[in-house]
Amino acid sequence: MIPYNTSEPHMLMPEYGRNIQRLVDYCVKIEDREERQRCATSIVEVMATLFPDIVGDKGNRQKIWDHLNIMSGFQLDVDFPCEVITKEELIPEPKQIPYSGSLYRFRHYGKNIQSMIRRVADMDNCVEKDQLIFLLGNQMKKQLVDQTPENVSDSKVFSDISDISEGKIQIDPTSYRLNEYIGVANKTTSSKSKKKKK
Repeated sequence: MIPYNTSEPHMLMPEYGRNIQRLVDYCVKIEDREERQRCATSIVEVMATLFPDIVGDKGNRQKIWDHLNIMSGFQLDVDFPCEVITKEELIPEPKQIPYSGSLYRFRHYGKNIQSMIRRVADMDNCVEKDQLIFLLGNQMKKQLVDQTPENVSDSKVFSDISDISEGKIQIDPTSYRLNEYIGVANKTTSSKSKKKKK
């Protein structure tokens, strides 16, 4: 049967064609190092002939050797005449984005609210600090009500403020009473019911 490309192994650089890839695969498997070196050099010359634009007028074969190394799956063990690209350089590992646990846990409040709570927590006790805590608490409660209209209590907000501030802000529920809010979901439901009544 005639072999189809779909049944052939995947080519890392298909622009060079299947035959060049087969030569590279053969070269990698050569046991004798000197023969493997000569084979790799010959393949590079063939690739340079097929793609003179990559070599350029100065005959620089740096990119050709890079491509040969890539096509071999970085398995080609020869004395490269220049520094070739490595697997780590071609496919660098993504750097892990640092997320603090609290930012992830309380992401529904947003980064700014959490930053402000930490700033307020470091303030000296004063009337302004109390007012800021009250404003932040109301904003947090409003956000909670918009997301989950049911079972939003002041104590939940106070507990979250305590956790975000790492225990620096402890609120007495008898001293603070937050505003009452109507959630977006409730507003939508009530408006629909009014239309039906009409």
